[in-house]
Amino acid sequence: MNFHNILLFFLITTMLFNSIIPFAEPITTTENDRSFFDPSYTTTSLTANKPSDSVSHKNRSQGATGSPLSSECEVWTKACSEAVLGLAKRPENVKWLKSLRRKIHANPELAFEEFETSQLIRHELDRMEVMYKYPLAKTGLRAWIGTGSAPFVAIRADMDALPIQEAVEWEHKSKVAGKMHACGHDAHVAMLIGAAKILKSREHLLKGTVILLFQPAEEAGNGAKRMIGDGALENVEAIFAVHVSHEHPTAIIGSRPGPLLAGCGFFRAVISGKRGPAGNPHHSVDPILAASAAVISLQGIVSREANPLDSQVVSVTSFNGGNNLDTIPDTVVLGGTLRAFSNTSFYQLLQRIEEVIVEQASVYRCSAMVDFFEKENTIYPPTVNDEKMYEHVRKVAIDLVGPTNFRVVPPMMGAEDFSFYSEVVPAGFFYIGIRNETLGSTHTGHSPFFMIDEDVLPIGAAAHASIAERYLIEQG
Repeated sequence: MNFHNILLFFLITTMLFNSIIPFAEPITTTENDRSFFDPSYTTTSLTANKPSDSVSHKNRSQGATGSPLSSECEVWTKACSEAVLGLAKRPENVKWLKSLRRKIHANPELAFEEFETSQLIRHELDRMEVMYKYPLAKTGLRAWIGTGSAPFVAIRADMDALPIQEAVEWEHKSKVAGKMHACGHDAHVAMLIGAAKILKSREHLLKGTVILLFQPAEEAGNGAKRMIGDGALENVEAIFAVHVSHEHPTAIIGSRPGPLLAGCGFFRAVISGKRGPAGNPHHSVDPILAASAAVISLQGIVSREANPLDSQVVSVTSFNGGNNLDTIPDTVVLGGTLRAFSNTSFYQLLQRIEEVIVEQASVYRCSAMVDFFEKENTIYPPTVNDEKMYEHVRKVAIDLVGPTNFRVVPPMMGAEDFSFYSEVVPAGFFYIGIRNETLGSTHTGHSPFFMIDEDVLPIGAAAHASIAERYLIEQG
């Protein structure tokens, strides 16, 4: 081979080598390429092998890695809401949310007995590598996602079921006789777990820390009160929660500023006199006469002492005396409920109910004792929405579901132990519709026929996540 042929061969080989090399380079993967539902993927996995600093790697900001996503939602826009909703509505995520809700629904647990539900929640958080503290209030937990520093905003879900026999025949019907998720708390838990997944995938964008509260015993035990006592609201400056509602079509969001749900309490009074023959009443001290006067006088508290524009209720619902038609009994037991929309009015009712019963009994020479079941934790103060927190919920809802799908709802005489949180920090409580006549999702909560339209689950998860992330940007 002569010199010219050697040179030509060398040039051709060099050109071929240079043209092949680019195709041999590895393909890089950005965060956007990773599946939201991939259990092995979390923000943590992107930073765990980097040098540690003063912040735990589980709370490191992805912005420090130079990700192009770090500036996407510096200012919250509708595009941010659409991104969150898009994550929630991914088919694999919707399937997962429904599966979670159905597992919880089939295995209902009553107040402070939510051990299996709590274990399921912890399992899902462990898969996401979300840190948490357990237990609070016996079966509850407090998880956190974000920077680990201020500001702190909380979102809450209740976990407990009701002592009701389910009458809905479907594949995932309650497996526990006499117990049922008849108020939607199974959906609340699934939504908050879904929000945790969304927030974890966007942890690098969080401008503070989101606290996730999974609370026991909303229905019967004031679980919120015990959660607060165990430190659930430590450093928290605002809190939000949702409740499903059969009164609104699926995915409609509703709330209102100020009083939303009434304070609720119960009372039981024992009026004591002296037994005697009915034919000779002067030998007795008649507690029936005293109790009757008390019932009449109780009606005057609302009709004559309360501002007509300040809705209040005092209802006597039981009255039990003797069972001998020829004998005046020695005691009468009466009881009932009270409702009011402000703390001032609510606690004024408590005071006046006791005064009226005791004083009316004394007029008829009887004595009386009134029990408000405070030891049994059956007093719920009013749920009052902070105006700024309401406005925050309204803006988030309009971005997520559109202005025609947000409604200002009227106050309701029902009660919620979320009220205990609203007494401590600014709070926003809202409803999300589950009404779907085609599915039969039309029955009120606490009905054995209660069911939900599961299409609400990704909407609820996205609402939670957007409320929290946007709060940290705009309100923190």
